[in-house]
Amino acid sequence: MGNDAAPAKPIQLPYSIIMRKKLIYLTLLLLLTACENAPFKLAEIQSTTSLASEPSILDSNSILLIQRKKQQAVIESAFSRRTTPERAHHLAAICFNKTVGTVFMPFDLAEIALVETGGHKLSAKAVSTQGARGVWQLMPYRARSHGYSSNDMLDDNKCAEAAVCELNVKLEMAQGDLERAKKYYCGQGPQANAYMKKIRIIRKEMIAELNMQSDKLALADSPSGIR
Repeated sequence: MGNDAAPAKPIQLPYSIIMRKKLIYLTLLLLLTACENAPFKLAEIQSTTSLASEPSILDSNSILLIQRKKQQAVIESAFSRRTTPERAHHLAAICFNKTVGTVFMPFDLAEIALVETGGHKLSAKAVSTQGARGVWQLMPYRARSHGYSSNDMLDDNKCAEAAVCELNVKLEMAQGDLERAKKYYCGQGPQANAYMKKIRIIRKEMIAELNMQSDKLALADSPSGIR
């Protein structure tokens, strides 16, 4: 028999420490979710990359929550360029809240709002020449099909809820193709094609800002990052 020593076992953190770290992370996430009336700052969230590197601590739902919160911050920034900071914060929170538990992300609701009423300061009182109303521009008959009145579309929360319902209907029509569902949200023909071009431009801008913020946070997380 040889005299080789037995291979060393990998060092594992005690279970109690792992659970403590997980509870701390989740507590912070819950606090962020609860504080809807406080201004949201990107710096309050770690980068997705750094948190995702610890799968034993954060599960997929927690990582998704972080991604959604990061989208909310980018949306607020985009909205602030069209309306007041207070209204931007209010509408960005709606984009987050009304897409929770759905197949949609905050960006999906935000880009429709920006195309529909971004040029009208995201006003709840916006009315199209065809009669569509609210930030998300629902036609009265479409609002009624989801259980809302035409006047309900003046309420940002109800208008957003109706918009999510409408987008769900269009998603079924598009057989799960979200891009095509957003086109159907506008309609069909040349106008819908132009609508999608605007959505793609807005999406590209928001994704670029999201990536830029993630890069900044990743640099801040790096041991060699400049603080």
